[in-house]
Amino acid sequence: MEKILSIIASIPLFNGLSPEHLQDLRNISVDKFYGKGKSVFMEGDECIGFFILASGKVKIFKLSPDGKEKILHIFGPGNPFGEVPVFSGGRFPANAETIVKSHLIFFPRPAFIDLLKKQPSLSINMIAILSNRLREFTTQIENLSLKEVPGRLASYLLFLISEQGREDVVTLPISKGQLASLLGTIPETLSRILTKMSAQQLIRVNGREIILSDLPGLQELSESGRLAE
Repeated sequence: MEKILSIIASIPLFNGLSPEHLQDLRNISVDKFYGKGKSVFMEGDECIGFFILASGKVKIFKLSPDGKEKILHIFGPGNPFGEVPVFSGGRFPANAETIVKSHLIFFPRPAFIDLLKKQPSLSINMIAILSNRLREFTTQIENLSLKEVPGRLASYLLFLISEQGREDVVTLPISKGQLASLLGTIPETLSRILTKMSAQQLIRVNGREIILSDLPGLQELSESGRLAE
């Protein structure tokens, strides 16, 4: 109980809540444990609540009519997901599946809505989370529609620097196949781009670890979207 309460207290969504209100959240939460590659929910399922990752990783994705997977988000510990339909009472707009063994904290919709009515600070935090999620979608749409794949990759690597708190080296949190899906391309194209970026001394690749050798060059690539010929 103490461990889960500390996890809940560390989640940005619940910043500023009193110990009493954090305990209220814990009282309505349900622990759920999933193995690798397990479905959490599917597109079209009724939204009966939302989830927060205590540990592990989850991918949010959609499937095309021919079964091709398009990854929308990769979430790690502390991130909420499935929260958008909580307010509308609608259905989940995408699929969620664990990438690794994961511990999820589930918040049932009716009980959580009751808490929102009693705790204005929680409502404000929820609005902030949803606003950030909308900003992420806007950036993703911009990248997919306006930038070529090298620019999308450069933007993602620069994002990982800030997320992982490192200066010039990042570790890919997902496989290269999943990264290709996230960037809206195929693994073969991603491999060619990584090779070309390495040849131009922008990066050095060592498995999942990528050394960012030329940060100004990556920033320029992120903005222009194209690699030099």
